[in-house]
Amino acid sequence: MFGIFFEEINHAGAGGLWAELVSNRGFEAGGPNTPSNIDPWLIIGDESSIIVGTDRTSCFAHNPIALRMEVLCDSKRTNACPSGGVGVYNPGYWGMNIEKGKVYKVSMHIRSSDAVSLTVSLTSSDGRQKLAAHTITGSKKSFAKWTKIEFSLKSRQNNTNSRLQFTTSKSGVIWLDQVSVMPLDTYMGHGFRKDLSLMLANLKPQFLKFPGGNYAMGNHLRNAFRWSETVGPWEERPGHFNDAWGYWTDDGLGFFEFLQLAEDLGASPVWVVNDGASLNEEVSTATIASLVKDVVDGIEFARGGPKTPWGSVRAAMGHPEPFKLDYVSIGNQECWMLYYRGNYQKFYSAIKAAYPEVNIISSCDRSTISPSNPADLYDVRVYTSSSNMFSRTSMFDNTPRSAPKAIVSEYAVTGNDAGKGTLVAALAEAAFLIGLERNSDVVEMASCAPLFVNDNDRRWSPDAIVFNSWQHYGCPNYWMLHFFKDSSGAALHPTTIQISDYDQLVASAITLQNATDRSPYLRIKVVNFGNRAVDLNISVVGLANGIKMSGSKQTVLTSSNPLDENSFEQPEKVAPVSSPLANAKPQMGLSLRPYSLTSFDLLLEASKHASI
Repeated sequence: MFGIFFEEINHAGAGGLWAELVSNRGFEAGGPNTPSNIDPWLIIGDESSIIVGTDRTSCFAHNPIALRMEVLCDSKRTNACPSGGVGVYNPGYWGMNIEKGKVYKVSMHIRSSDAVSLTVSLTSSDGRQKLAAHTITGSKKSFAKWTKIEFSLKSRQNNTNSRLQFTTSKSGVIWLDQVSVMPLDTYMGHGFRKDLSLMLANLKPQFLKFPGGNYAMGNHLRNAFRWSETVGPWEERPGHFNDAWGYWTDDGLGFFEFLQLAEDLGASPVWVVNDGASLNEEVSTATIASLVKDVVDGIEFARGGPKTPWGSVRAAMGHPEPFKLDYVSIGNQECWMLYYRGNYQKFYSAIKAAYPEVNIISSCDRSTISPSNPADLYDVRVYTSSSNMFSRTSMFDNTPRSAPKAIVSEYAVTGNDAGKGTLVAALAEAAFLIGLERNSDVVEMASCAPLFVNDNDRRWSPDAIVFNSWQHYGCPNYWMLHFFKDSSGAALHPTTIQISDYDQLVASAITLQNATDRSPYLRIKVVNFGNRAVDLNISVVGLANGIKMSGSKQTVLTSSNPLDENSFEQPEKVAPVSSPLANAKPQMGLSLRPYSLTSFDLLLEASKHASI
């Protein structure tokens, strides 16, 4: 039931989850007209010693832009280069985190009009501290044509604010293109930043919805996420401008990588397809056929056999077995747009004809679903204040108990008390999720949004996980999700709260098996959304073999102030704290702290049905 929603926002992928350290690695971010802006690349030297620009001489048809360095100085005394040479450097995404003893794979394409002696280095941000280096040498003939070079650099020191630099003291013209630096130590060896991926894995997500959000649409269709341009060799991916959130994406994190990440996390992929709409334009139903075919081709890329046209592309990327893509969301909440319903039916019919087992998600609400406008699921978004979110624990209580079910694909507390991720916001969201647990017969999935934020590019607050090049922490709502990570597949039991003059409590009870030792537990979760401490008398009935006296525990998420947040300095200021629960039994007195989420995990003799 509970999963994660990834959108390329806040540099979540580029410079975040995707471990590529070089920003604008193909020099395409400045656009197709040359010479162009090469940001964030910068020059080592000055105009008397080197002239750097872009031209359209790349060997890649889809990536025509290359960097051209004309070195004017030399090692000769009459026109000597500065000490250390001249060249260019790339600071990555607000500094590269280079770790002592770690190995980094460098890949690049090079061409030259003369003999080459080019030093490739990982250095400190000012270039003075040398972490690792490799010198490329060759005759004039060696690099007369574009040549791919790959090598590894092993760092001798730590530096969290490093850069990649190319330097030479030899005159001539050198072209560079598709420059990559990737750590060898990535999650599952598939290119994902390990620490951030483990944050996701620790949530045990049941699904991964991607790639957005507005990112899937774009402000304009020319900047929408096009799945087929994000697969195949990374050097041949054109990249695109993420105009929804204002930055360039090289698309190293593409359709294949999202599917791979879902598989690595043990999660079901949920693909949000572009259905011919951006935020400012849309394709009419009369001309939508080519986009429909494109989406069906995308499903073949994921699910097709290795000898199918698109399945063979996936197989060539190293994954001959199909991915288990069972959910496709048609668009991103654009039911209000002129052509959506007509276009949706075209997508629905074509997908079901080719892949009848794929579940299709509509952007329209439940009231629009009918035999003439079918859907397997419908999308729901909830962005609201903490008080309103708390009240929405009953949002689905009166929903008809017939298909289709809902996917609450984006929810978040926003507003003044949300801050950058506060305790009170997390508690309100916990109450909402308890309501979804209680209504899991009509709610299939739920995921918060946004998932990640690079602290250097905060386009949206709050977010679940905050990071920079070398640090990360979970916000209170991230830690809140840990209380629900074992809910999927558990059995729900009825709960009743009887307390006068206090309506700030929400509770649920589930039976589950501990993932480590398979021991059965009854987990009672209670949100106290008010400023009162509460003493409860808990009575559990219906357990045939009772509760063990020892082995139970309680876990509490709270803090001294409801507006408390976590930070790099205090990453677990608001985080769950567990302690043994002594003398557990079917009837017992327990205390709830103000503004808290408490989980009571009662170890059972045997897993039986119960009511509370």
